[in-house]
Amino acid sequence: MEKIRFQICEKELTLYTARGENWPLIAFNTVMGDGEELAQALRAMDAPDCNLLVVGKLQWYHDMTQWSCPPLSKRGPAATGGADAYLETLASEIVPAAREKIRGSAPYVGIAGYSLAGLFALYAMYRCDCFAWVASMSGSLWFPKFREYVLRHELMRQPEMLYMSLGDAEAKTKHAVLKTVQENTEAIVRHYQEVGVDVRWELNPGNHFRDVAMRSAKGIKAILEA
Repeated sequence: MEKIRFQICEKELTLYTARGENWPLIAFNTVMGDGEELAQALRAMDAPDCNLLVVGKLQWYHDMTQWSCPPLSKRGPAATGGADAYLETLASEIVPAAREKIRGSAPYVGIAGYSLAGLFALYAMYRCDCFAWVASMSGSLWFPKFREYVLRHELMRQPEMLYMSLGDAEAKTKHAVLKTVQENTEAIVRHYQEVGVDVRWELNPGNHFRDVAMRSAKGIKAILEA
């Protein structure tokens, strides 16, 4: 697997190319690193081959959030709602540039993410039509008003397959906002099932920070095998 680095709009991009031609392209937004641990986890799981595009150096609480949200703690950052602008860059500049660097042509493009990037992956389904497969791992579906947004809006493109997961201890907190994550996630899963989305839902053991690379790889493998 070749590793290609490049930059677009100050984002650090790492493309792990498939071994052969005409394999899918999966875009994965990350809070840190270049995705090496994720790529290794996919290989260890014997996941189907793909072109893995890891997007880093994101303004995490801006690029991954749909609207403004106060900090979750006194020292935490506020969300500033830059998802629409970043999604435009991802769809119109970053993904096309990655397509030019892979072998052959990608039969489809998927999007995957963990935490706020899992939230963003779901939001992308409502704002663009370029992602055929979607994986949201431990998505931050505690995000205020996002559950209501999902229930009231139509998908711009229904995914061929949607994978969603959460840690079974993530809602076990006294924080009034964060403890809604499992209730919201399960409600959103039910909604997608009701509107005919092929959704796979999974609870993993542990809290939000356990086995991040492994959980992310499980989700990507699931959509690649769909």
